[in-house]
Amino acid sequence: MPKVIVLDDLAQEGLDLLEAAPGFEYEVRTGLKGDDLRNALNEFDGAICRSGVKLTPEVLSGVRRLKAVVRAGVGTDNIDKPAATKAGVVVMNTPAGNTLSTAEHAITLMLAMSRNVAPANQGLIEGRWDRKKFMGTQVAGKKLGVVGLGRIGLEVAKRAQALEMEVLGFDPFLSKERAHELGIEPVETVDAMLPHVDYLTVHTPLTEETRNMIGVAQLEIIKPGLRLINCARGGIYNEAALIEGLKSGKIAGVALDVYEDEPCTDSPLFGMPGVLCTPHLGASTEEAQTQVAVEAVHLLTDFLSTGTIRHSVNVAALDPKTIDALRGYLDVAYRLGILMAGTQTGGAKACRLLYRGEIANKDTKPLTAAFAAGLLEHALEDEVNLVNAEWMLQERGIELSVESCSEKGAFVSSMTATLTTDQSEHKATGTVFGESMPRLVSLDDYRMEAYLDGCLLIFNHQDVPGIIGGVGSICGKHGVNIGQMAVGRAGERTVNHPGGEAIGILNLDAEPTADALEDIRQMDSISRAIVIHLPPAGELPAWLQS
Repeated sequence: MPKVIVLDDLAQEGLDLLEAAPGFEYEVRTGLKGDDLRNALNEFDGAICRSGVKLTPEVLSGVRRLKAVVRAGVGTDNIDKPAATKAGVVVMNTPAGNTLSTAEHAITLMLAMSRNVAPANQGLIEGRWDRKKFMGTQVAGKKLGVVGLGRIGLEVAKRAQALEMEVLGFDPFLSKERAHELGIEPVETVDAMLPHVDYLTVHTPLTEETRNMIGVAQLEIIKPGLRLINCARGGIYNEAALIEGLKSGKIAGVALDVYEDEPCTDSPLFGMPGVLCTPHLGASTEEAQTQVAVEAVHLLTDFLSTGTIRHSVNVAALDPKTIDALRGYLDVAYRLGILMAGTQTGGAKACRLLYRGEIANKDTKPLTAAFAAGLLEHALEDEVNLVNAEWMLQERGIELSVESCSEKGAFVSSMTATLTTDQSEHKATGTVFGESMPRLVSLDDYRMEAYLDGCLLIFNHQDVPGIIGGVGSICGKHGVNIGQMAVGRAGERTVNHPGGEAIGILNLDAEPTADALEDIRQMDSISRAIVIHLPPAGELPAWLQS
């Protein structure tokens, strides 16, 4: 008889379902830590948690009986997924349960901030009738910028449209055509949106790309009187920039539900005029907690009774033998996806994959899913893996096509990814050296041999003397060490046609500063320079680890 432990407070509706599940036993044990938690997990086949309990590597290392953990909510940051995978524990979440509640809270904050609801209420409590002091602004007719058009972002957009707002959206993985179908005006970058919107709300994960999305530099380009909302992740807005903008009047209001360090009870923003803050209440509705509890119970009982896996964030729907046979190319495909996401400009429209050589005779579906997982990894608030990646790509209106050619090219096996956007098209080819060394052997029309790991500095330049030395000197000046270097010319590998277009790829030991990158971009013969972050050598996503 399967036994289930509930590790955090769960809505009664979920507990009632567990009680009624035939052949199941369950216990509620909250507040467990350390050895007590590890010992408890060894008594049960499945667990349900929220965000309170911490399933660390130390806790999971001694677990033998546990087969699955379901997080009643979206984020699984409190569960160490590599450790769970190593322990053979399937980790699932409930991605849809709190969507509407979080979207509603973003709209609530926007309206309450616009009409000074909190300070006006406090004024009455303190015995003041301050009608003139709390003059507000209506949202109808205003422009709302939405960064991240996943489930929550789209629900916010729908509600804003119902309030007669004009919605602008930025999401590199939602096609222009799909955005227009939804009544959203797509923009190419967040900065391009800022001079035009009256309100800005963000619905993305916190990554190196989204951290400090609104910083001091953006204060120079925002529309005066901008109001900002964040119900996604703390750190997307830079706190110092918010304070400076509020004091200068460039920012009219800030509404926050999330903070970089939580719980947060002390911030310079608390109490500032124009600031409205709540303690991470986005999913704190009875309906959301009921929905995630019910969904969590269904997921766990289905898995323990039939083996069905849905909404897994660490386990692919593949048998171990298949993963082992394809592991090197799964890693290449995943890294090519991240690379292509970093090189793109504009909104993605289509992806095309070509498998060549021996790999074309194998089951390439997992490779396609691995590429999609890498492509979307830093773009969505949801966690992406082999199970859900292709579906998420299609949901966002991005066409995916696959070709196979068993005829060998320059390598025994290779895969080429082409990403088409509304502005450009980029292409990359990868292969595996040995059994587990991913390599980039072509980027657009440039052939080279580059390591697919760590911090990559990619720069297009004229093939003239002094470029590589100049870039190296700038890196040295700014204290950035170069680990590896690759250069390539367009077309076939040849020395007969120097002086044309070329490309350089440097693997750096640390990310270059903004000043270093700007110095490189200012070199006369360099037309483009970008930085892309790939996983360190040998580091695999949780769903690909043994």
